[in-house]
Order: sequence, then C-alpha cells, then structure tokens
Amino acid sequence: MDLEHEKELVNRAQTDADAFAQLYDEYYPKIFGYVLKRTASVETAKDITSEVFLKALQTIKRFQWRNISFSAYLYRIADHEISNGYRRSKKLNLIKQDIKISEIITDVTINDEIARTEADIQKNEDFLLLHKCIVKLPDIYQQVIVLKYFEKKSSAEICLILGKREGTIKSLLHRGLKKLKKMMEDDATF
Repeated sequence: MDLEHEKELVNRAQTDADAFAQLYDEYYPKIFGYVLKRTASVETAKDITSEVFLKALQTIKRFQWRNISFSAYLYRIADHEISNGYRRSKKLNLIKQDIKISEIITDVTINDEIARTEADIQKNEDFLLLHKCIVKLPDIYQQVIVLKYFEKKSSAEICLILGKREGTIKSLLHRGLKKLKKMMEDDATF
C-alpha cells in the first residue's frame, strides 16, 4: 500500500470502522508474524496482536500522520505490548518446544503467515534454541535483531519503527549480535 493511499485510509479510519478494518486486514498478518517470531508462542502472539489492534483502534483518533507507514505505529505498539507481557506475567511461556501451529488458527491470511513461520522453524532446527538466547537479550536488542533478520526490514524502516537514528540502529545491531554470539558460545547446547 502506498503512503498516500494509506494516509487517506488512516484519516478515514479515525471516523469509519470499515476503513480501520481495511488497515487491520492489511497489517494483522505482518504484526502477528512479528510477535510470533518474538514470542515463539501462537497463543501469546494471538493475544498480543489482538491487544495491539485494540490499542490502535482506541487511539486512532489521536494518531497524527507524519508520512511514515502506519505499520511503524503498529510495530511500536507491539514492542510495547511484548515488553509489558514480560513484566506483567511470568505465566507467558515464551519458549515452546512443541509448536503445532496449523491446528490452532483457521484464518486463511494468518495461516499463510503461520505456514511461512512454521517452514522457517523446520528449516532451521536451532530456531527455538536461538530464540531462547534472543529473549534473554534486553528488549532493544531483541527488537532490532528480529526486525532486521526475521522481518527483513531495512535499517531505514527500523529507524522509523523504533524512532532512532541509523547510526544507533547499526550500533544496536552490532552490540546485540555480539551479545547473542557470546550467549550462544556459552550455551553448551550450541
């Protein structure tokens, strides 16, 4: 979706539920996939993604267009909700050894994202172990690593999503990867 069309849709969504539904349809699979990659739990990802869109709906009237994709706003809410989830409840079991993704969700667009994520997990048997190390990193390192390497976002897009400068993003990526490598070397399972 181009920025001009998106701007019109966001402006309409401030008073029209159908326009917000179009934004939801466009961005739900992307935000769900991002949260799923950060949490490795379908149930947690469903809960957090629902909360992201509920908060977006509640705050859409105050949203001010700044020529940045609406998805950046949604990713920020998602990051905040993931962080709150860690703090709010120790019941979030973010490392699941047995993910049976296809049995849980039936929505076609979400099934596509789940199928891609499930294929990624199967391609790399170390994904869950890697994820175990990633979630031990401070949130800011988790955010930049997942956005860059799992969501395939450019440095410029990450800057917009996190509201940071490109040099800061590159530095965070470098330090985050260095910490992740050290954790993996220290972990006897790697």
